[in-house]
Amino acid sequence: MTISEASFQLFHEYFLEWIELYKLGAIRPVTYQKYAMTLQRLTELAPNLKVGELTKRNYQALLNEYAKTHERQTTLDFHRHLRSAILDAIDEGVLTSDPTRKIIIKGKEPAEKLPKFLSQKELQILLKHLNLAATPNWDWLILLIAKTGTRFSEALALTPNDFDFESQRIVIAKTWNYKSPIGGFEKTKNLSSQRTIKIDPVLNEQLFYLTANLAKHAPIFVNGRTFNSTVNSRLKVLCQKAGVPTISLHGLRHTHASLLIYAEVSIASISKRLGHSSITTTQETYLHIIKELEDRDSDIIVECLTMLN
Repeated sequence: MTISEASFQLFHEYFLEWIELYKLGAIRPVTYQKYAMTLQRLTELAPNLKVGELTKRNYQALLNEYAKTHERQTTLDFHRHLRSAILDAIDEGVLTSDPTRKIIIKGKEPAEKLPKFLSQKELQILLKHLNLAATPNWDWLILLIAKTGTRFSEALALTPNDFDFESQRIVIAKTWNYKSPIGGFEKTKNLSSQRTIKIDPVLNEQLFYLTANLAKHAPIFVNGRTFNSTVNSRLKVLCQKAGVPTISLHGLRHTHASLLIYAEVSIASISKRLGHSSITTTQETYLHIIKELEDRDSDIIVECLTMLN
């Protein structure tokens, strides 16, 4: 393709050829996927923009449009991907000036990020603020997720028949489709999610009396349309009352896993309890905690070896 022909090429087509030529096979697949996402958004936002038509004004307009729905850091990443291709176009003589020079990076306000998990002490304080009524309520659901690490949809799908109170176990074999107006039971996320969870004696006794007079095959916590946001709002109120960091229901699942890791439960056992598809998923999700424990073990090892001197 000549320089003249390239200047009439659509920008998103040029970018596609560029990432296939310079990035495919040279970077990790997960990183390449980010370039592919940039290509998708570029195609959506500027389907008719030609390489030779790139100016500082229309490039800034492109970034501004992207920034309407993305935070500043994400917009900056989008810009960096495009700019790398544009600089090569300049080197090739397709462009005679740099339309990205002195560009302004905008973006919407970053969403407040909730902590991923609570400490054991914080969780204990939170649980003391639960209103555990005589009949099922959201506080009971929060307690159950905190002590089992189940997913929200799995906890909603639980029926009295899923509990084996004699052996203190819960069978996770289905989920509840809370995103649908009509609800209904569905399959678990994957085959590994079908599992049996051991629970502590106190929770076992509590749930025995809570479910004693309930229909055996009906969901314990579902009473009409159920929204994840409703339960998260209740959890937020409880966290504020308890004076602990506000976390989400999924944060309770992370809390459950992190406490088991700190208790030195094997990763294989934790992975099975959480219903992860593989141990690798568990290791990648809780890498920061595992690394922290490895650092602690290293200090213990050095201390032990020093005592031999």
